Amino acid sequence: MKILTLTLSLALFCISGFAAAQEAAEEKTQSYDSLNAEHSLDELQLLTSPLTVEQLSAEAERWQKKVQVAMSDIARLKVEALTASGDRVSQIHDEINVLSARRIEVVNKFNLIIDSMELKGADPELIEKYRQYISGSIAAEFQATDAKTILSRAIDWTLSTDGGGSLIIRVATILGSLFVLLLAARLVRSIARRGIRRISNLSVLLQDFLLKVIYWLTFAIGLMIVLSILGINIAPLFAVVGGASFILAFAMQETLGNLAAGLMIMINKPFDVGDLVDTNGILGEVEAVSIVSTTVRTLDNQVVILPNSQVWGSIITNVTVSPVRRVDMVFGIGYGDDIETASQVLERLVSEHPLILEEPEPNIKVHELADSSVNFICRPWVKTEDYWNVYWDLTRQAKEAFDKAGVSIPFPQRDVHLFTET
Repeated sequence: MKILTLTLSLALFCISGFAAAQEAAEEKTQSYDSLNAEHSLDELQLLTSPLTVEQLSAEAERWQKKVQVAMSDIARLKVEALTASGDRVSQIHDEINVLSARRIEVVNKFNLIIDSMELKGADPELIEKYRQYISGSIAAEFQATDAKTILSRAIDWTLSTDGGGSLIIRVATILGSLFVLLLAARLVRSIARRGIRRISNLSVLLQDFLLKVIYWLTFAIGLMIVLSILGINIAPLFAVVGGASFILAFAMQETLGNLAAGLMIMINKPFDVGDLVDTNGILGEVEAVSIVSTTVRTLDNQVVILPNSQVWGSIITNVTVSPVRRVDMVFGIGYGDDIETASQVLERLVSEHPLILEEPEPNIKVHELADSSVNFICRPWVKTEDYWNVYWDLTRQAKEAFDKAGVSIPFPQRDVHLFTET
């Protein structure tokens, strides 16, 4: 019995010792070194990354007091400057400049801690309280500063590596990054163009659209990477873009309709750049198709811009999509003229014209006994690019040939019979 009791006591002692050791290890793991002013901004950024919101809140309270102490030191020197005279005035201004530089450094580090809290989901009201304290204190200090001190501090800030120098370096970095991103986007677009051009079933319109998407997508992704590397928080940007997109979706319904219609035109390919189309009563050559509109140049050299929704929602006649077209013409002769003679004249004109195709075979028939004439249909086949040349040639040649053959082309006429009642 004593041996059992001794064994149980020993086991409980080992368990309690192990638990105590584990708790000590956990406390050691959870502990961290407090952030101090000797750390640089880069070091603070690394040190704040593993901290929790509660730990950062405690640090924010400490750093708010540091900012308060730095501002209090400057305020005491300004009070002393009100009654100082002689060389002491210059000494006070120099001391104020030194303390102001330190205060700027402390404020920047305090802002870094606040930014880290915001990223990790701290209370927005708490974040706003800290930011309001900083902005209000700096504004009050600025109002109570004389012009000479302000000028001196502005020069010092411009020349300092953490102030104006850092800003200039950051702006230069952003501008240089934008230039490199533009070059990179063009390079990616040129590489993509080589692959896309090899896909034969894609229209020129869809190819151009895909290349534009690749270009701007590459630029946008690269820009977000650059901003992240520079330490700029891009999370609020996504929130702004999301909210703006929701609002614009209602405000730009017609534009979004044009966008959808433009995508349907590019995917279904009812026409391509360079085609002669007839849509919405406009006959002309397609010059370009953007996301929202289609540009058509008419036969009389007018440029017409049509919204894509109207183009896709109407009847589209593509004149040049087929390599061969039929020329439909109607010639009328008088009722007293010889039908066989007129038919032979038209057949000879069609067979002798160099631009008319032998296959498919032309069709020349008596089509209609109209009010004032006997109408022939003349339907030869030609290459699409020769359509109007053949149409105009046959119209002229038929008139000349009918005149030589004694075949008349009547004008509309009507017989009027008068009856007299007795």
